[in-house]
Parts: sequence; structure tokens; C-alpha cells
Amino acid sequence: MTRAAERVRAIDWSPLEGLDLEAPIRRILENQPAERVLDRFLRDHRDFTAAQRKATAEALFGIGLWRRRLIKQGGKSVLHALTHLGPDPEGFADRHSLPDWLAAELQRTPDPEALADALNQPGPICLRARDDREALAADLEARGIHTRPGRYAPQCLVVTSDRPNLLGLGRTDFEVQDEGSQLLGELVQARPGDTVLDLCAGAGGKTLQLAAALRGQGAVHACDLDLERLERLRRRAERAGATGIAIHGRAPPPTLRVDAALVDAPCSELGALRRGPDLRWRLDPASFSALPALQLELLERAASHARRRLVYATCTFRREENEDVCEAFERSHPEFRRAGERFFHCWPHTEGTDAFFGAVYERHRESLA
Repeated sequence: MTRAAERVRAIDWSPLEGLDLEAPIRRILENQPAERVLDRFLRDHRDFTAAQRKATAEALFGIGLWRRRLIKQGGKSVLHALTHLGPDPEGFADRHSLPDWLAAELQRTPDPEALADALNQPGPICLRARDDREALAADLEARGIHTRPGRYAPQCLVVTSDRPNLLGLGRTDFEVQDEGSQLLGELVQARPGDTVLDLCAGAGGKTLQLAAALRGQGAVHACDLDLERLERLRRRAERAGATGIAIHGRAPPPTLRVDAALVDAPCSELGALRRGPDLRWRLDPASFSALPALQLELLERAASHARRRLVYATCTFRREENEDVCEAFERSHPEFRRAGERFFHCWPHTEGTDAFFGAVYERHRESLA
């Protein structure tokens, strides 16, 4: 019996009695994003009790995730199948409710059963303390928000309270960031006085982490192909009071040289599937084929700017986007040596993080630019 299925069976579904969920369920089965459907539905039903809201969220997200298994199980409706979940089916894809293409991807990983089960359970909320982790934990505790230290990342707190309103606190002394993502930022080994390039900065979680590591001494140069995300980074950095961040646009100046560069590359994002229960049914695997060429191009671009250290990272477990990209880079760039024999991996079923991949390279001393 899978742990994810046990979790579903343990949910108190009684608050759903008398509620009409037919319309939002239909939208989800039509592949509208479950989070948006839920948001809209709860805005239209502000009179729901807290228990009704919680059970509704579990039901709509559950149907988004378990639809294959629920349809196979049959019965009065998919909602009835969810609230009366049957025994685990024999087939791997049916048991874990996976599209066939994703089942095939998971079967290529070291422990497909455990990984698939972990991806079917909600991921924890993780915080990165900007400064004193213990002081932040104590202050949140005083406000009724319980946390525990992360297992690996030095600034990580894992929230153990149920659905806390973190945004309502209006605080700037932490960022919401998965512990695995924080570990990737740690691989850069940014130090006060360094200049660092974040080539695929996105909305800036790791950019802010790198800036915090510099402690006001040095600079982080942020770029991204998506200029709208860079604008969100700009606003986020202003709210956080972060300093030493230079935002360049899609590419850094050709003459820029940095001590370390991070390529948190655009990827299939399969490692974060537990963050979007229905995402597996809305992804188009055909779109993945273009990613390795782009990833290698970005890695090579970052290499031209890095004087000392180069980090490549993704949030996926597809070999084509991870090991294959790195091995292609290594064949054409002998001036960089991989630090350590093994690539970096973290997993939801072993480390409790989202699934991330990382590779660390160091430029040969004799080939420094």
C-alpha cells in the first residue's frame, strides 16, 4: 500500500456532505489548472467553513492528481472513488496515477516506486532565513507558526504548522524556498567579496540567496530569458532590502567576468511535481526535446564568464537534461573539471526535498581568463 494512498484514506471527507463540486471537478478534468479552479470556486463560496474549504481543496487537488486511478476504479463518480479509495492497482501507472510517458520516465530512476509515491504527497513549506535561523524560528513560534530546522541546508526552516498565512506576516527576514533549491545555491560557495553570475535568475530565489551569502560585499549579476520574471525579481529584491544585485536582462555584458556562475537552467520541472498535483496531466512531453540544446548553450555561455567555479542545476530527473548535457559540456570544454566524481542529486523520497540535479565545475588554474 502506498503512503500517498494511505494519506487519502485518512482524510476526513465529511465536510463535503451537501456541497456541489460538479462544476469545478468538470473543469479540472478538462485540464484547467486545479489551483485556479479551486481559487475561483472558494471565492464564490466565502460562506464555507474552514473544514469545508480544507476538504474541498483536498478533493479538487486529489481528483487532479488521482484521475487515472479513480477512473479505472469506477463507481458513482470520480469524487466518490476518491473518498472511497480502493486497493492499490497492480499496474505502476495506474497505482500512482501517472500518464504513460511519466511512468516511463520514473521507471528510469533508481527507485521508481518510492519516487512516484513521494511525488503523490504534498511537499512541505520551506523557508530560507536571511540571517539568524534560530531567532527567526523563535519569533515565528511566538506567532503560533511551528517550524523545525532543515536536515541539510544551514538556513532552512521547515514549517510544520498546517497552512499558515506567511504572506500576511509582511516579513522580509525569510524567503519561501525548497530545501533542495537552497542546497543548489550552496553549491556555488559564494563568499563575501565575490562577483557571481546567476544566468537563469527567474523570479530570484537563488539570486537573493547568493546576495545574502555575499553579506553586502560583492555583487550578483542576474539575467533571464524571461524579462517579466526579472521584473518580479527587481520588486522582490526591493521588498527584501537586498543589495548588490545587478539586473542585466537576457544576457550579461560580454566582458563580464565573475568568480562563480550558476546556471539554474530551464527544464521540464518534473522534480517539483508534488507542488502541482494535476501538472502531470497538463505537461506536453514533446516540448522537452528542445531543452537539452538550450541548456548546453546556457552552460557554455556561463562558462565564458566564470573565472573559478561553474554550477549547472535543474529541477528534473531526466538524464537527457542532466547527465547528458554535462557530459556533452565536458567533452567540448576540457578547461573545466568536475568537482568530485558524482553529480549532485536530492530526492523527495530520500532527502525530503523536491528532486534536483547539480554539477559543479572548477576552471583549471592554468586556464584562468
